[in-house]
Amino acid sequence: MKSNRYLRLLAAALALPCALLGPAAASAQAGNPAAGEYIFERGSGQLRIKADGHFDITTIGANAHTCALDGTIARGKAKLDGTDCVVNFAASADKVKVTTNGAEQCRDSCGARAGFEGTYTRPTPGCTDKAVAATRRNFKRQYDAKNYAAARTTLAPVLSDCDETLDWITKDWIRNDLALTQYKLDDRAACLKTLQPLAEDAALTDEGVKENYPPADAEIFLPVVRATRTNLKLCRG
Repeated sequence: MKSNRYLRLLAAALALPCALLGPAAASAQAGNPAAGEYIFERGSGQLRIKADGHFDITTIGANAHTCALDGTIARGKAKLDGTDCVVNFAASADKVKVTTNGAEQCRDSCGARAGFEGTYTRPTPGCTDKAVAATRRNFKRQYDAKNYAAARTTLAPVLSDCDETLDWITKDWIRNDLALTQYKLDDRAACLKTLQPLAEDAALTDEGVKENYPPADAEIFLPVVRATRTNLKLCRG
């Protein structure tokens, strides 16, 4: 029942507090995305926008390489101080697409294996960091009380509803928690299906995982892989 948070383990400064700022305030400048907090692809970062157009972005890429930048958006664009880098913000429904003008200085905000261009999604109320943590606590109480049916009902929606905004390590721990619950309910087919996305990595040795992933990623992923191996054996009988 581990609750490892990928970004918190790697760098507390880049943790993903996904809680919304409240009802989105109107942007100070026409054409700006709505104020609030948005989560980068695969839960690997965060865009925060204030009502006055000030923004900051933090992301994390392979091997704990990071990006960090901030500035002020005006009419959907922000020029980073002291550089030729222009960051563009295109809003659509609950998403913000972030691009740049391609200036070389846009890379100065990032480590070699990290990037910040892409799509940021406003998490739904049930998928904020605070909400997911609360759901997992509720699940654990039900699981510990051996109320496995209720525990399954509590946890299962997180995987489907929060797929876009969960970071990969949290998602994989949730897979293992759900699979073990399905095993307790004697639903081995469902258990195997839940763990299927992790089966290929689980078939590797520890050294194989280390060869396939950058060192920092392998370090936090190996406990997930080991738990998956155990749970697969249980579900295979």
